[in-house]
Amino acid sequence: MSTNGSDTPSSARRASDGVSVGFVAERSGVAISALHFYEQEGLIRSWRNGANHRRYDRDVLRRVAVIRVAQKAGVPLKEIAGALATLPQGRTPNAHDWERLSTGWKAELDARIERLTKLRDELTGCIGCGCLSLKHCPLRNPDDRLAAGGHGPVLLDAAAKDDEA
Repeated sequence: MSTNGSDTPSSARRASDGVSVGFVAERSGVAISALHFYEQEGLIRSWRNGANHRRYDRDVLRRVAVIRVAQKAGVPLKEIAGALATLPQGRTPNAHDWERLSTGWKAELDARIERLTKLRDELTGCIGCGCLSLKHCPLRNPDDRLAAGGHGPVLLDAAAKDDEA
């Protein structure tokens, strides 16, 4: 999604030479290789100047900040890309944009927290299928009734499917 992948006309590009990949890396604290990866995944855009150097509009700094915060919260890159695609190109994401994006991720984050809390609380007792907890197995999985649900941690898998629905 680099070079000419932007909606901004080339005449407007000449008015602003943008910033270099090194500048973006230094200011954002993100490795150049990560910036190139973000670009490959459609999260950010660059363009090439007359000397064929990769350049970014300054709004990319805020977009990278949004990406980093969302990643730290556990939001998958595909969801981040989808959310960033709703923002207009060439405009720095603002507080209203962030509020809208983060609100959209809140329900999934709450569900993930609930799953992780349940997993943490049950981790020493059972992994979801009863196979490692002989003392609790007759209560949670009498006569191996969970075997009909599939292999592995079927209770945990079922909880994850419920959360996805």
